[in-house]
Amino acid sequence: MIAQQNILLVDDDVELQQLISQYLQTNGFNIICLNDGEKIDQTITDFKPDIIILDLMLPGIDGLTLCKNIRDSFNGAIIMLTALGDDIDEVTGLEVGADDYLAKPIQPRVLLAHIRAQLRRQTKLLQNPSNNIIHCFENNIVIDASKRTVKNQQQEVLLSSAEFDLLWLLAQNVGVITEREYLHQQIFRLPYDGIDRSIDLRISRLRKKFNDDPKEPLIIKTVRNVGYLLAC
Repeated sequence: MIAQQNILLVDDDVELQQLISQYLQTNGFNIICLNDGEKIDQTITDFKPDIIILDLMLPGIDGLTLCKNIRDSFNGAIIMLTALGDDIDEVTGLEVGADDYLAKPIQPRVLLAHIRAQLRRQTKLLQNPSNNIIHCFENNIVIDASKRTVKNQQQEVLLSSAEFDLLWLLAQNVGVITEREYLHQQIFRLPYDGIDRSIDLRISRLRKKFNDDPKEPLIIKTVRNVGYLLAC
């Protein structure tokens, strides 16, 4: 029997909480709701959510700040919700570590589809354990897809689910240019429109976590107007 997966919903809209909670419970998920971010750290520790759904506008600490605060310690997916419909907010959300971004009003079935897509990304590699460890830079960087872990000089590098997926795509083509269009298609299952910066933002976050100089990167190189290359 497959264990139920846990979802933490942080939103101060009580009616929306009830609607989403009932729908997700009907579809086999465990769900806990918070009205603000005051107890989010303790709830993550106790509940161990697979996914966090986080509203942008919250009383007290806003969703962007919460996302940034929990990102380094929470490796699951974070889906952000907003009623603002502002592209700048979406970019900021991705910069602080959100994996997905949906505008309100949101239909529960649409949210469910995005949740399932995030969970598929988390579990896909676990179902194929062969050839799932890649060593780079004379073994200084070790990427283990089965455990979804990354070590740099024997120290664990904490990555979000989306960051790991992107790094693994680059690692599978190590030493070869991987086109931005291909990365976008694999991560988002949507064609690249030539404008979206989501991949670039996640590359920037990866570089920061590897202390890779963005001006002269040694690990993840930019091939202008084409894509990226993991240079180990």
